[in-house]
Amino acid sequence: QLQLVESGGGLVQPGGSLRLSCAASGFTLDYYAIGWFRQAPGKEREGVACTSSSGGSISYEDSVKGRFTISVDNAKNTVYLQMNSLKPEDTAVYYCAAGPFCSYYEGDFGHWGQGTQVTVSS
Repeated sequence: QLQLVESGGGLVQPGGSLRLSCAASGFTLDYYAIGWFRQAPGKEREGVACTSSSGGSISYEDSVKGRFTISVDNAKNTVYLQMNSLKPEDTAVYYCAAGPFCSYYEGDFGHWGQGTQVTVSS
């Protein structure tokens, strides 16, 4: 049974940092791409970052380049999203998802976590 569980969200001040975790079970990351998506209230869900090949391939959406870092701990079967220099516009529910290849189209991902709330506010 393939499952994804996000954690690490919370309230942080602008300019602060958070690290989100996506713990995978029922499969190994060798065989799936893991994408991070986010959805703000009233907005469409958008792709943020993606990794495949157990971290061998990485991509970022332009707005987070230089601020966010995606990484993989293969021993723990966990994908992380380190978020630095956070801005109020980063406020959203963040989801991780598993699919056959990296994509920013949510329909390409068949398995999703429950989401974790990130709020950036002073």
